Amino acid sequence: MLLAGDIGGTNTRLAVFSKEKGPKAPLAQESFPSANYNGLEEIVKQFLSNSDFTIDNAFFGVAGPVTGGRAAITNLPWIIEEKTLSLELNIQRVRLINDLEAIASAIPFLNDSDLDSINIGNPASNGSIALIAPGTGLGEAFLTWDGNQYRAHASEGGHADFAPTDQLESDLLEYMRKQHKHVSCERVCSGIGIPNIYNFLKDTNRFEEPEWLAQKMKGVDNPSPVIFNSAVNSDQNSAICLAVVDMFISILGTEAGNLALKVLSDGGLYLGGGIPQRIAEKLKEGRFMESFINKGRFSTLLASMPVNIIMHPNAALLGAASRGLEL
Repeated sequence: MLLAGDIGGTNTRLAVFSKEKGPKAPLAQESFPSANYNGLEEIVKQFLSNSDFTIDNAFFGVAGPVTGGRAAITNLPWIIEEKTLSLELNIQRVRLINDLEAIASAIPFLNDSDLDSINIGNPASNGSIALIAPGTGLGEAFLTWDGNQYRAHASEGGHADFAPTDQLESDLLEYMRKQHKHVSCERVCSGIGIPNIYNFLKDTNRFEEPEWLAQKMKGVDNPSPVIFNSAVNSDQNSAICLAVVDMFISILGTEAGNLALKVLSDGGLYLGGGIPQRIAEKLKEGRFMESFINKGRFSTLLASMPVNIIMHPNAALLGAASRGLEL
């Protein structure tokens, strides 16, 4: 049997799969808060401790670059190695791939019910596909057609330079430069980036922080959910939180357009990660597509590309399972 996993900075999701039932029918599945554990081995042992599954192979999508069977998790103090996992867990074969490569591998398996459309577009047959996924961090990947099937490719494009497109974003860049030597897209377009936009708008006196919101933010380890809820789900909408979400969407649209141009994703662009699912209705209001197609002479090309939000709750796990069962 196959053990597959989606190893993220916030959560680690594990599941067991069989060749007979395939990647869409896990035999057992569980989620763990990553930061509560010292490493992946500890989580896997706990997950398998009360089961009688015989695991022959393991395939993990991990939130970080994978080189030579080794990965340092970007937003966790973990080092994961295929050989170490194989020995400590007594699993014959262990394979690591980047988590965005795992999500990209799931795209060919997704149904219409797994997607929420932002732009219908006109997809090219067997055209390249781009994936951008703001979650805890900002992940990017792409797929190409090899003549028989789609092949997923990892990328660390989320750590490329943040490039402002207007004065407000330029001011944000200058604000962030005072805190970091390098300001990547991830610093302003992810779960760890949302508080940076919030603090920028507050500290530069563009918006006031209401007292009720300040109380909600007190003692919260991750303020991003509070900001999103106060912008899109609360009866007591906050102007500063709405501004944060609008700015985030503009930056995400711009970077998605950059990625679409770089891989010429005439087969479509997909939005993965937890944040797009949370703000799907806001993404469909128009601001995202305005930023996405704002590429001068190539605006018409981008406007023809389908854009979809991946709504499947475990796309990375599905992709890791599909790759593992393929082997």
